[in-house]
Amino acid sequence: MSRLPDLEAMAIFAKVVETHGIGAAAAELGLSAPTVSKALSRLEQRLGSRLLNRTPRRLVLTDAGRLLVERAARLLADAEAAEDAMMSNAGTPRGQVRLAAPMSFGLREVAPILPDFLTRYAEVSIDLHLSDALVDIIGGGFDVALRIGELPDSALLCRRLSEVARSVVAAPAYLARHGRPTHPTELMQHNCFGYAYQRTRDAWLFANVAGEEVRVRPSGQLRVNNGEAALPAVIAGLGIAQMPSFFVRDAITDGRLEPILQEWSVSQASLFLLTPPQGPQPARVRVLADFLAERLARACNGD
Repeated sequence: MSRLPDLEAMAIFAKVVETHGIGAAAAELGLSAPTVSKALSRLEQRLGSRLLNRTPRRLVLTDAGRLLVERAARLLADAEAAEDAMMSNAGTPRGQVRLAAPMSFGLREVAPILPDFLTRYAEVSIDLHLSDALVDIIGGGFDVALRIGELPDSALLCRRLSEVARSVVAAPAYLARHGRPTHPTELMQHNCFGYAYQRTRDAWLFANVAGEEVRVRPSGQLRVNNGEAALPAVIAGLGIAQMPSFFVRDAITDGRLEPILQEWSVSQASLFLLTPPQGPQPARVRVLADFLAERLARACNGD
């Protein structure tokens, strides 16, 4: 057996995982589905391990596949970056970029600016995935991800784009019926809506200029896995919520909501741009990352 690794089969394996299917990978690579399938079988036979469990509807990584996929994806990305650098027309970014973003932020802030990018880079396509869940960037085959929260503790390359302003809000009708809280501990007597992906597990953290810090765990009738899903109930006067300011700025401006506990600051979060820890990035990935960093730097601060 040759000692030279089967680089082609590894790249094909990475593309199959990235596109979630043999047919999709074949179409993107310009190969036939049988050719892609044979390359996977060849790689599995060479390594002595099954990499993917194949069902009629989907492919599932085995333990061996999960161990290999990160290195295979890095190999594919490095090869694409090398081609970008060496080709005579490397100055024109081309190809697909897989982008992950939080659901509401993606709809409100990312989707509206993508037409400008696609017009500027006509040979680049974007595969946009929106979810508030913490996606596996490497395992999912994403090139770029936007994440709102605390500084990620991982090997991913991370760029902090902006601070994310948060507000505690309620409708005027709710405050008229139930009173306006003047201290965070009073939230325990109110109907407060929760967010499933909050890193502090339903704890709301506050601080004031005097240095006092307060942690409360309010409860209420509604808990959501997408922050904006609670907005109609808050506007309807049914409860209180802590939300990113870009969710509620229009409702505050037109009087449907009011910020409360303004003497207290809530725990801060940031908008991060993440990319896999690989070598030189393909031009298509680099230009999208730079575009997002430029356009989103002020998107989350409530302006």
